[in-house]
Amino acid sequence: MNPETGRLEIDCNATGAGFAVASSGCGLDEVGDLVYPNPAFGQLVLKSMDILDKEDQPLCIFQVTSFRCGGFAIGISTNHVTFDGISFKTFLDNLAAVAAGKPLAVIPWKDRQLLAARSPPRVTFPHPELLKLNTPLAQESNAPVFDVSEEALDFKIFKLTSSDISNLKEKAKTHNARISAFNVVTAHIWRCKALSYDIGDDDDDEEEIGQDLERVSTILYAVNIRPRLSPPLPASYAGNAVLTAYASAKCKELEEGPLSRLVELVGEGAKRMSDEYARSVIDWGEINKGFPHGEFLVSSWWKLGFEEVEYPWGCPRYSCPLVYHRKDIILVFPDIVDKNGVNVLVALPSKQMGKFEILFHKFLSA
Repeated sequence: MNPETGRLEIDCNATGAGFAVASSGCGLDEVGDLVYPNPAFGQLVLKSMDILDKEDQPLCIFQVTSFRCGGFAIGISTNHVTFDGISFKTFLDNLAAVAAGKPLAVIPWKDRQLLAARSPPRVTFPHPELLKLNTPLAQESNAPVFDVSEEALDFKIFKLTSSDISNLKEKAKTHNARISAFNVVTAHIWRCKALSYDIGDDDDDEEEIGQDLERVSTILYAVNIRPRLSPPLPASYAGNAVLTAYASAKCKELEEGPLSRLVELVGEGAKRMSDEYARSVIDWGEINKGFPHGEFLVSSWWKLGFEEVEYPWGCPRYSCPLVYHRKDIILVFPDIVDKNGVNVLVALPSKQMGKFEILFHKFLSA
């Protein structure tokens, strides 16, 4: 952190990435099904290097773990300051090319001034999806952007097959619009997550239930702004070029309203992200040094294609995120068998998880 500018800076000192070699007495088949979450996967990623001070940690650490069967895993720990999911895919494509002795697959575009704030900054839209922090970013802050408390959480994978997604799209079909798989899946998750919210132990209190249905739920999700700016950013832009879209609705609408309306609300979040809106968000951040703000975030690895990277030894058998203890982040990632299906990783307190599971299947079959 540069205390004078209040900005995070990358120290380009050419000291390289972290690298660790590990081995396991197990075969890959003994690890279990390659479906996250699996606690064993945490041993395959080195998150920091003990031999280095906190300020000298590399932005990227690789751990290669060999298994008794001859298979191996590559665990990669990165810093989000370096790149977003799209440019991380470029990074992996280039890593694979270098490992094969080939030229870079994609030449990264490294000019981050393309996303600099305007001078002077101009906030031209209201931004309810953003929260101003009381503590400046240049100071050590414990402000909870998302809940990372030590509350006991249950973890569960919910599968949406390609058939499930087609059925949801059919239910949400309207005469005037094409429905994207992402929007309909996100709307389904939003409805289940918002209505599983725990308002207390007394579920029979009608007044509380009524107040709960009047509660406004806000969902957040990332939008790639590379093609949305004017002029568009280079597709190979190497940095963070995603902003947070949002949708808000009362729980009553989420419970009683048609799925088509919820899908429409989700879609409006991305449509809102014009060049001027994106510039307004960037300028808001320059002034307020804040963070995205909502009930929860859907983080999608669905279309990033990490599992499609062609290393010299072939494509990964499985690629997945390792995210810990975050009830306010729901992960969506590809299914390794059903290529058009998705897995939804949810972490919630036990009581809320029970509600979420009931609602997930109820709205799926309704």
